[in-house]
Amino acid sequence: MADDAMKTDVQLPVATDLKKPRPKKAPDLPILERRNWLIHLHYIRKDYETCKAIIKEQLHETQGMCEYAVYVQALIMRLEGKIQQSLELFQSCAILNPKSSDNLKQVARSLFLLGKHKAAIEVYSEAARLNQKDWEISHNLGVCYIYTKDFKSAEEQLNLALQLHKHDLTYMMLGKIHLLQGDTEKAIDVYKSAVEFSPENTELLTTLGLLYMQLGKYQKAFEHLGNSLTYDPNNFKAILAAGSMMQTHGDYDVAMNKYRVAAYSVPESPPLWNNIGMCFFGKKKYVAAISCLKRANYLSPFDWKILYNLGLVHLTMQQYASAFHFLSAAINLRPRMSELYMLLAVTLTNLDDADNGRRSHEQAVLLDESNPLVNLNFAVFLYNQGDKKAALLQFQEMERKVNAQVENNSNTDFDPELVEMAQKLGTALQAGENLYWSKLGKDSKTSQRSSSSKPSSSQQPLGTNQALGQAMSSAAGYSKSMQITSEPEADVSSAPSPPTVTPGEPEDEDEETAEPAKLKEKKSKPRAAAE
Repeated sequence: MADDAMKTDVQLPVATDLKKPRPKKAPDLPILERRNWLIHLHYIRKDYETCKAIIKEQLHETQGMCEYAVYVQALIMRLEGKIQQSLELFQSCAILNPKSSDNLKQVARSLFLLGKHKAAIEVYSEAARLNQKDWEISHNLGVCYIYTKDFKSAEEQLNLALQLHKHDLTYMMLGKIHLLQGDTEKAIDVYKSAVEFSPENTELLTTLGLLYMQLGKYQKAFEHLGNSLTYDPNNFKAILAAGSMMQTHGDYDVAMNKYRVAAYSVPESPPLWNNIGMCFFGKKKYVAAISCLKRANYLSPFDWKILYNLGLVHLTMQQYASAFHFLSAAINLRPRMSELYMLLAVTLTNLDDADNGRRSHEQAVLLDESNPLVNLNFAVFLYNQGDKKAALLQFQEMERKVNAQVENNSNTDFDPELVEMAQKLGTALQAGENLYWSKLGKDSKTSQRSSSSKPSSSQQPLGTNQALGQAMSSAAGYSKSMQITSEPEADVSSAPSPPTVTPGEPEDEDEETAEPAKLKEKKSKPRAAAE
């Protein structure tokens, strides 16, 4: 018996060897998800044709029930520009998986691209209820509210997005909201916070520099623009803005060197050629200035600043018919700008059309609120026409504007020729001696730019045919008008981005526009901006 028990113990391992072998083949995945990995692989490789073929086969096998295949097909449709078809496919995904916030986000995105902003807001709101911690939903909601002009709701959503996750794009959109509302100080605060969060973002640095430039804080503007150029030496907007600042202060050669760098990256930029043209204008190379401005006008025929400058240069060269042509075109594009009517009045007077010149002066005075040059030119025109009573009224209005600027400390850097002309006109009208003008006349000899002081002859007329004191130099983006079209969207960095635009158009020239006098007409040319 003991022997039998031992035999049994010895045979036990043999029973283990009789177990069935483990299957070598892995179990099949559920049929709905079988090719998802392959679809994803071809999609990220941008092999869209192969990807679409696999998606078609997968949908055929699953009878259209594979959510991922439909989702990727919708993404490919959107990339091909078929927004409506992509919207329908994303809606199918939302039906297959109604609790997915990603599907609703894509539906809302397609509605946004179709311009249906209110419908997009509704879908984004539904997605926010499913996922309350997604910063992208709050950001896109804010962008949609911008397009519907609901800036308060847009600001709330963008601030919520920043609380969830700080992002450069959200800061940029929040800053644009304040700019659209005309609150430059708040916009600067937002961009300063953005720069602290992302100190190497050249677009944020450039935009902040442009805003400081718009406020006249050139030291801070130059600092931020310099930082931007440190990180990206070929940044077109920063180069244009820095160059225009140098141009404003009379450093034309340095500005031209900056523009030369920018010309390599954007050789067909209208603002670039506009600024190059005004550099030549400041250097009194008028033919070269007209050539560059004509090129800028060819590239952007509806830019009023370029037309303004062309009119200014032609007026300086005493080509009054051409000046009239460009100034009239600029007025059609910018009908509320008083300086354009003032220059047009100068042109019409030199074309011996005093009646229409007077109408242009009256329109300029009607539109203007703070520029004393407008009233000075009108006063000189009226004096030359023999209407001393009306000229005295315009002279007094000019003095009121000057005193208002002095009290507000907004702009006391008056052009020396403006001061000289005001003193002559005041003497001719027997308006009494203005202490402020007398003091300013003495100080201007030392404080004003050397290039602006010109010898005056004893026979110089009261009115000199000088063009305006602000030649428009379109720096970086577009000036102060940062339009929505110039930005919102997550692609906002491109179209919805600044601005475009630059805030702040620097002043390239400081000229006075006074009418030719009856005594003896001397047409002095416009001068460059201050040193």
